[in-house]
Amino acid sequence: MGLSLQSVVLIDAASSAKRFIDILIFVYILLIFIYVLSSWVRLPYSPWLRRIQDFLRDVCEPYLRVFRRLLPSFGPLDLSPVVAVIVLVILRQVVDAIFNSV
Repeated sequence: MGLSLQSVVLIDAASSAKRFIDILIFVYILLIFIYVLSSWVRLPYSPWLRRIQDFLRDVCEPYLRVFRRLLPSFGPLDLSPVVAVIVLVILRQVVDAIFNSV
């Protein structure tokens, strides 16, 4: 009872897609952590550091802004990165469950 070539190719494609999505979510979580940490620390001015901070802001801020609109204000405490990371972890688990059920 062997698998056909099409089945093997589909299984390999699904495995690759799952791995890609897992890595993408992991990298985005890392970018959010780096963005939050860089906002806490006052770094000396450098053109390269400025470009990195601008990149992090451009990548992370649109996603975090969604949660800032939904969450109530807690004064100087911003919980949107925590909620955003939790949502990404849940999304990763849902994607893994979907790929494992197929």
